Amino acid sequence: MTRKSTVMARKNTISRMVEILLPMFGVWPGRPCVIIFRVFWVASAVFVEFCHYRYFVSHLSAENFFDLVDCLCSFLAHGKVITKLIMFWVNQRKLMETLALMTDDWSDRANNNDAGMHMMARKAKTCNRITNAIMILHTMTIVTYCTGMIIADVNVTDQTTEVPYINKVQMPFRVDTQPMYRFVLIAEYVHMIISNWGAGIANAILLTLILHVGGQMDILQRWLSELASKDLGSERESIARTASKIIQKHQRIIYFSENIENLYTHIALFLFASNTILICSLGFLIVTAIGSPDATEQIMKSLLFYTSTNLEAFLFCFAGEYLNNKSKKIGFAAYNCAWYNLKPKESRILLFIILRSQRQLTLTAGKMMDLTLESFASIMNASGSYLSVLLAMQ
Repeated sequence: MTRKSTVMARKNTISRMVEILLPMFGVWPGRPCVIIFRVFWVASAVFVEFCHYRYFVSHLSAENFFDLVDCLCSFLAHGKVITKLIMFWVNQRKLMETLALMTDDWSDRANNNDAGMHMMARKAKTCNRITNAIMILHTMTIVTYCTGMIIADVNVTDQTTEVPYINKVQMPFRVDTQPMYRFVLIAEYVHMIISNWGAGIANAILLTLILHVGGQMDILQRWLSELASKDLGSERESIARTASKIIQKHQRIIYFSENIENLYTHIALFLFASNTILICSLGFLIVTAIGSPDATEQIMKSLLFYTSTNLEAFLFCFAGEYLNNKSKKIGFAAYNCAWYNLKPKESRILLFIILRSQRQLTLTAGKMMDLTLESFASIMNASGSYLSVLLAMQ
């Protein structure tokens, strides 16, 4: 496939998979099924968290410490999913506005040259691959977490033993027949897979938006590098138009980045707290499983869950670091362009861009802390400290 045909094949940064699955999570407006899906997700989240609460209260003792930590992990994992969905519902208008801005970038004539379109198509292709990888990882996490329980031969008619489920939950109704038990297990399994898809889509959308705005910043830097790069002579009017185009592009980038921040700041705050506890708790489950009779089963059950939780924390922190570094480069590009070929009046435009770029674009956790790779290191450090405490309490 030629370069031109590759560019023409991509006209949207959002993956087709994301577009298909978003209405299932009640996010896409104008669909009659959206309200039904929202009611379903709220009702199912309340029911699942209530079952976790019943289990936690009924097993609250030192001898059940391992099971309580496992219960806490699945409780927080389900809580993260519904938190992401609620934040998307609350900020749905902002999300649609951001996606509309992305569509406008694809149709903007200023971007419709070979270099600009090729750059955007390359970002879109990267986003599509990342989305597929995230969805596969989230699906495999649930498959490995649930397989042991699905294939286990459990005698549900034995009233002396507790009926095990995939998660550490206690149902508010009796399950005393094999068909009913299998139905509950399958329902739990399907619900967990679809819920994990929702968590994965939220992460994929974040990376898609960040990579898209990063591509727009690359285009802006190229425009700045080409501004006054040669003897301009009678091209003063062209410089004025180009400078106006640069200012407008910079304003769109700032507005787009602020929309991303508003969409994800509260999600990031909850994730920052919950993932710290999850990484610590899952690490505890893996470490304490070593040497036990069912060590292989327990480690395989928790290892991919631990990996995806770490990866999620890393993705949010990487997105913040990427946005921060890209915004710095705009100021550097303005400073390094051939500003000495411009008249003083024209070069003042570059001064405004440099000054505005000094206030870097960031992602934050609840407007309280910037998301950077340093933040990820602090999450891992805090999780390690809490893990030491849990091992001491064992």
